[in-house]
Amino acid sequence: MDHIFGPVNSRRLGRSLGIDLFSDKVCNLNCIYCEVGATHRLTCDRAEYVPTEKILGEIDRYFQDPAREQEIDVVTVTASGEPTLHAGFGRILAHLKSKTGKRIAVLTNGTTLMDARVRRELALADVVIPSLDAAREKSFRKLDRPAACVDLGEVIEGLVVFSHEYTGKLWLEILFAEGINDSDADIEALSGVIKRMRVDRIQLNTVARPPLESFARPVSEKRFGEIAATMRKQYPDIPVDMLARGAVIREDATEIVFGHGRGRQDIIDEIIQMLKRRPCTAADINTIFPCGGSEKVEQYLEPLVRSGRVRTRVHGDRVYYSL
Repeated sequence: MDHIFGPVNSRRLGRSLGIDLFSDKVCNLNCIYCEVGATHRLTCDRAEYVPTEKILGEIDRYFQDPAREQEIDVVTVTASGEPTLHAGFGRILAHLKSKTGKRIAVLTNGTTLMDARVRRELALADVVIPSLDAAREKSFRKLDRPAACVDLGEVIEGLVVFSHEYTGKLWLEILFAEGINDSDADIEALSGVIKRMRVDRIQLNTVARPPLESFARPVSEKRFGEIAATMRKQYPDIPVDMLARGAVIREDATEIVFGHGRGRQDIIDEIIQMLKRRPCTAADINTIFPCGGSEKVEQYLEPLVRSGRVRTRVHGDRVYYSL
């Protein structure tokens, strides 16, 4: 399938089946840290970039097998870009609601919430995870590199309005890059926005995987801890998660095995689908698709690396696989 991937073991959501609404990266941001790569189409226009009927058809085929539904905890609607830019976004969410009794989560950059129609469509989701990396114009433009049609003030107002209209779970994610949006002034500006919102969780992140731009660097562990401590002090009733700490996957972790009985090629095909959307280490891959250890994953992928279909890249002290 072209638009359904997983299920993968998400540290935030459990066993997650992904629905990717695009084939190429369509977004209104071109974030320096993006692990998907450069934005192919930088736009604010909502359009049917992939036929809605094609995505609905894949959903129907997937859920024809009742056993598949038992393998997942949540269906996560995402995109190689910003999912709410797909004109069929609302239809797709409604269709998922009719096809499965599982929770529906949406990952969004939060930039389209000034549009009342987008807010109504998102109301169907059980969990919405929007991003707000910066509340200062200079930091926002340097880190997220928005299209000219994106106005930070409107983005913030849209987030605030949605947070009070929405009745599901709202988890706000903030990604910090060293020297760009991690100053005391940046934290103060972000806090000013959060005070106006209804938020169930605050999820802090930093650059943990190979970024689009080499100058996108993670904040230090010390600074990351200071930011988290500040947020926890200001919002004692809101859980503050440090996602980057959970990004290191232990080789000996006890994990869930998905899709019993699948052959080697089936597993490789699913790994390829995942690598289209995010770079992963061999340990990451083995956690999601248990193959018998990192060395076995490397053996599976070695012919693909030789052929050039899969690339490797060193980031920090780890080797990442990507397409």
